[in-house]
Amino acid sequence: MDMKLEAVVLPVTDVDRAKHFYKALGWREDADFPLGNGNRVVQLTPPGSPTSIHLGVGITTAEPGSTQNLYLVVSDIEKATAELTEHGVTVSDIYHRDATGAPAPGPDPQRTSYNSFASFSDPDGNSWLLQEITERLPGR
Repeated sequence: MDMKLEAVVLPVTDVDRAKHFYKALGWREDADFPLGNGNRVVQLTPPGSPTSIHLGVGITTAEPGSTQNLYLVVSDIEKATAELTEHGVTVSDIYHRDATGAPAPGPDPQRTSYNSFASFSDPDGNSWLLQEITERLPGR
């Protein structure tokens, strides 16, 4: 049986602030509806992604900002970081893993898939890890 990851819940302190942040990145708003008893869910989807995020009130007991290093796969790490910066997001410097696995500055010199990264956080501190993938591993 197929099991597809549909949505990830992000704990936030202010749903409207978080919604504005992600929409400013160009993420599509799929839903914003009340659940009753003052609870609410907002669903947003990154461009080109089959998986969405849920923000809301009454949908998680996790602490705001506790979701860390969710991967966003991009085909061009430099273009992705530039675009995020244009939207006012503070993005880390691009880095890659050297032969020992240690972080090294800049994108992978050979631009090997899966080896160039950058990161950013939303206003609550939930963090995202950009990973450049231009060629998938076999079977992916």
